[in-house]
Amino acid sequence: MVAVAALAADRLVFSPLIDLWRDHAHRIAELRTDLDKGKALLVREQAIRDRWDKLQKSALPNDGSAAESKVLTAVERWTRDSGLGVTSIKPQWKQPADDYKTFECRVDAAGDIETLMRFLYEIERDPLAVRVEDLELSARDDNGLQLSLGVRFSALVLTGAQG
Repeated sequence: MVAVAALAADRLVFSPLIDLWRDHAHRIAELRTDLDKGKALLVREQAIRDRWDKLQKSALPNDGSAAESKVLTAVERWTRDSGLGVTSIKPQWKQPADDYKTFECRVDAAGDIETLMRFLYEIERDPLAVRVEDLELSARDDNGLQLSLGVRFSALVLTGAQG
């Protein structure tokens, strides 16, 4: 009778309590990890807010024609500053999410290595929220002195609530 009572107590009381204890210990460990991540975010809060403010300021305006004008003006500036010869520009709008869209441009150009490098440098240092997506480089002559460049970049337009 004592053995049956001990078995019943083990199955009905002790085993569920041990399982519950393990689950709570696991949940406490998860919460401690989340708390550590939260503390790390609080430490980096100002840097994250500063970066978000910079991104919002460097994003294109929500007006489509104004955004296109800003990007095309930037492309003209980049080509002028680098001395690159642009052969074509193909712009295209994309909206991957509700709160932002991108204005993508493919620029095909030709020049020597210095002008190509300077053009890419101008894209990267521009204050606009622009990111190079694809880059193709090929030689136009046997010596590799004249090169052809195909670059696709996207510019950010924030469309949703920006808080």
